[in-house]
Amino acid sequence: MYTILVCDDDKDIVDAIQIYLSQEGYQILKAYNGIEALQIISSNEVHLVLLDIMMPEMDGIRTTIKLRENNSSLPIIFLSAKSEDSDKVLGLNIGADDYISKPFNPLELIARVKSSLRRYTKLGSIAEENNVYRSGGLVVNDEHKEVYLDDEPIKLTPIEYNLLKLLVKNKGKVFSIHEIYEQIWNEPSYGADNIVAVHIRHIREKIEINPKEPKYLKVAWGIGYKIESY
Repeated sequence: MYTILVCDDDKDIVDAIQIYLSQEGYQILKAYNGIEALQIISSNEVHLVLLDIMMPEMDGIRTTIKLRENNSSLPIIFLSAKSEDSDKVLGLNIGADDYISKPFNPLELIARVKSSLRRYTKLGSIAEENNVYRSGGLVVNDEHKEVYLDDEPIKLTPIEYNLLKLLVKNKGKVFSIHEIYEQIWNEPSYGADNIVAVHIRHIREKIEINPKEPKYLKVAWGIGYKIESY
């Protein structure tokens, strides 16, 4: 059974989400600000966090930054009352894996939770085959779900890992933004440009000496992205 932490200062929203997700068989923990959320995560096994952005005492932005300092793989989905792209990109920039705009459709909420948990489970499982993909000093070991650059370990979120693996496994091949989104998120790529671009930038910041002049993760202008073959 998966345990999901729902953190929002609106108790009615927390209670509603608990009803929706409990019916799907998930165990729900509840918090009403970021400080409570961090305390719960430190003392419980949590598999996913639904996190409101605007909260008292500690908001979702600062909470996510704190979480990512020690836990790079825990899926985080932002709940935001704002629908502007800037707010969504901000959430992705500081470490969220996905976002849902309030008010949300319960079916969309459930679908996004299931999708994030599938990616998390896939990342945490042990591969049956010893698959190691390389491009120069960049190595993706899919048996242990580890990434190395010049023998130094690189910490990636589940989405970053799966995206990088897709490109390294198919090094030299250009993937469009829509192809990347559909393969990594397993859903139609409506409005995918910002989401993919943010994760690409995060990966570059972690694997490139100079992200503005990347050696590995290259853009094919007007087409998409690829990992250079070395």
